[in-house]
Amino acid sequence: MQGQDATPARGGTGQASGLPAHGFTFQVLGPLEVRLDGAPLRLGSAAVRGAFACLLLEPNQLVSIDRLIDTLWGDDPPATARTIVHGYISRIRRLLHEHGDESTPGRPEILTRAPGYLLRIDPERVDAHRVRTLINEAHGKDPATRAALLGEALRLWRGPVLSGIAAERLPQLVGPNLDELRLLALEERIAAELELGKHHRLVVELSALVDHHPLRERLTYLLMLAGYRAGNRAEALARYHALRERLSHELGIDPGPEVRTLYERLLRDDEALLSGTQRQADREVAPVGPVPAELPPAVAGFVGREREMAVLDRMVERDRGDATLLAVLTGTAGVGKSAVAITWAHRVAASFPDGQLYASLRGFDSERAPLSPGEALTSMIKTLGVAADAIPVDLDDRAALFRSLLADRRVLVLLDNARDSEQVRPLLPGSSRSLVLVTSRRRLDGLVVRSGARVLPLETLPTESAVELLGRAGGIDGSAAEPEAARELAELCGGLPLALRIAAARLAANPARGIAGLVRELTDESNRLHALDIDDADTSVRRAFDISYRNLHPLHAATFRRLGLVPGHTFTAHAVAAVCETDPPNAYRRLRALALAHLVTEPEPDRFGMHDLLRLYARELLTAPEDGRPDHAGVAERDEKAFTRLLHYYLVVADHARRFLRPARDDLDLSGDSTIEQPEIRNRTEALAWFDSEWPNLVAAVRAAHAHGLHEHAWRLVRCQFNYLVVRCPWEDWIQIYTVGLESARLAADPVGQVLMPAGLGVAYARTGKHDEALAHYADSYRCAVATGDPGWLALAQVNMGAVLFRMSRYAEAQVHCRDALRAYRTLGDRYREAGALNNLAQVEQANGRLDEALEHLLEAEVMYREADDLETLAMVLNNCGEVSIELGRPDDGEGYHHEALDVAQRCGSAMHQASAYLGLGDVAHSRGDGSVARNRWETALSIYETGGSPRAAQARSRLQGLAARES
Repeated sequence: MQGQDATPARGGTGQASGLPAHGFTFQVLGPLEVRLDGAPLRLGSAAVRGAFACLLLEPNQLVSIDRLIDTLWGDDPPATARTIVHGYISRIRRLLHEHGDESTPGRPEILTRAPGYLLRIDPERVDAHRVRTLINEAHGKDPATRAALLGEALRLWRGPVLSGIAAERLPQLVGPNLDELRLLALEERIAAELELGKHHRLVVELSALVDHHPLRERLTYLLMLAGYRAGNRAEALARYHALRERLSHELGIDPGPEVRTLYERLLRDDEALLSGTQRQADREVAPVGPVPAELPPAVAGFVGREREMAVLDRMVERDRGDATLLAVLTGTAGVGKSAVAITWAHRVAASFPDGQLYASLRGFDSERAPLSPGEALTSMIKTLGVAADAIPVDLDDRAALFRSLLADRRVLVLLDNARDSEQVRPLLPGSSRSLVLVTSRRRLDGLVVRSGARVLPLETLPTESAVELLGRAGGIDGSAAEPEAARELAELCGGLPLALRIAAARLAANPARGIAGLVRELTDESNRLHALDIDDADTSVRRAFDISYRNLHPLHAATFRRLGLVPGHTFTAHAVAAVCETDPPNAYRRLRALALAHLVTEPEPDRFGMHDLLRLYARELLTAPEDGRPDHAGVAERDEKAFTRLLHYYLVVADHARRFLRPARDDLDLSGDSTIEQPEIRNRTEALAWFDSEWPNLVAAVRAAHAHGLHEHAWRLVRCQFNYLVVRCPWEDWIQIYTVGLESARLAADPVGQVLMPAGLGVAYARTGKHDEALAHYADSYRCAVATGDPGWLALAQVNMGAVLFRMSRYAEAQVHCRDALRAYRTLGDRYREAGALNNLAQVEQANGRLDEALEHLLEAEVMYREADDLETLAMVLNNCGEVSIELGRPDDGEGYHHEALDVAQRCGSAMHQASAYLGLGDVAHSRGDGSVARNRWETALSIYETGGSPRAAQARSRLQGLAARES
């Protein structure tokens, strides 16, 4: 029985410590397990477990089907990968629904969200995320509490990460990071227990760990310290020599400064090592002289950034002492670079006993000029105890003195808000014991090339962390009372920490208003940036963006401003070239410059995007007065022309791409246009890929064209999407853009548009089972077609009328329309459209029981669609042939037709026709008495239909229910 795959497994509860005892819990730190009230559930095949693990590792985040496919199969996915993934998700959903109910604590839900799936779940019920929470809680606690929390975190590991799943790439991708996290937690727990005086017991544990990780210097350091405190000084020294020999032999390096310093202190028999914390001991042997502690106060309410913190931690731990450590935190204005830098610097201050230097370089300051390297050097040299009159005048001499002062010191240097690499380079110490951390809105690639800097780009916060920041920053507990509103507020702020802190401040100032009230205010895009201002002039999202914008080269500033015209969320160099009236290579160079300034992002090669708030800011610049700009009317006219060029670009490329999917059934033809430089689209695969990538932008462009009154552009752009729509079937977008297109066609009084737009709406409604709405739109199209007096448009309208009347079981009326359309197309000599009339007439004949005549019509249509190379419609006709063949009692023929339909549907990317093929193949298996095969095929069909929102899901569901009833 299939249902047995999800029953509770035998055995004890085995619930991992640290996870809730009741409800659902999820464990990936070892073999993948799902438990309900502590009892494990059977998850089915290793492949299904792999798909579930992908979702668990990114809770409450959208995971695209493409990423699932890449993780599960890598570079060699099967041709049916999408279909297989749909099947896996269907089985996971069934598992979750068969156990517990809506009141069961922690019950997750898998939501279908284009272009994939989202697992809605409490992250604290997933062991990997619970571990991070415990580790974060341990920071700054007393040694006993720290050891207890870290011990609880470590007990969540049960073996090799994600063992026993089919997706080999997933453990390879996440395993090393989780293994490193475990070792870091282990080292911190041992360090805490050393502070508690447990060195005798720890010597045994550390000896085994060092034997297992002989090159991990931190473990050897801890073992040397524990051994010394336990009275084994000779053994501690021997461990150092073993480490040095191994590092020299295998890596050609010496131990790092932390281990070397401990070794030297052991040789001196430094009694300070016998008691107190390492920080206290370090202070006792610190060089004589001023010990700077210039770090600004720690940031209140700091959340997240575990990955970046871990990278910086590893830089300190793995320091080999051969060069100054240099890290650069980069990101857009307001993303929290300084907060991360200051928070981390406070956490590791004890590792830099000779002090912490801080300089605000004012690289992006609206009130003051950037701090010169000379000024920064003077300030830091004074802090290090040098009298003002002893500081050299020459910049090079000043830099040399600074390097000399730090030569024998271990100092953390935090350089905040740098403008460029040239401002930073003179401030780098020569000492290999120090670390420099720089923050900047620019990438500072020059430091990477010339100084070996490690660049850490900061992204916006994920939704869960953003919600947590709202609560911590404002000291409010509304996030718990209004969780959905809090998530929406976090999304409206785009996860930008500055915006989130301002929103939290506004809520704290007026708690009676509630989160939902602020959400309503921010929902208005025209007012959102204003709503994210507070009385403090220096604390404003708009002001932060202003500083970045005004520091741009004029050409790049003009390009950024023009990006406010782009209605979509992403854009390519080709699209920006159209807006800016330049060529794609030039546009790409401009976009790269904006990316280096963190005003745009490059989420994937050659595709750029903007943060939502930056997009609103760019749109504000379109209408804001600006010094030195010509009159507003002239600027507005040029902007309108630039926007029209963008729409024309989308029209030309969409018209080109759609012709690879199926023949264009209209007179719109922009193939001769030479004003637009197009991306290279040479075949069906590339055409589908272009539409897939640009789809959200095309939808946004249609709406924007309508809003701008460019109605001819609007309805024509809608029409150019039709061939893509019938392949991918995004129903909601389909209906929305065709509704906009219909309104535009009417406002433009375009007779062809008024035929095609309601016809397209009719197709969408008919395919989603809303036949009354479909009939109303088809009738509207029919009336407009009659008004044109064009027999081709009239025949098109009659084919559509026949199709929906057939679905409404009005067979006689359907037959009249189909036969009239067939005669018209034969008179016109239009074989392609004749095939459509034949297919519809065949369905009427099938309903009337005239199966031989139906199959004859379908076979005629099949030949014509092969001639036209219309794979999408050919798949439909082949499925219809299979269905009629099964009714004629020819299951072998039916199976052949459905197999070919499945192959064609996979080639053209039509998920719905793949589902229909699986439904038919299940019917064939059922007719032969093979219930197991029938169930698997119907389940696959059901999953695809449900994912696509097709009403035909009811047919698959009914078959499965009937099969279950017969088997019970």
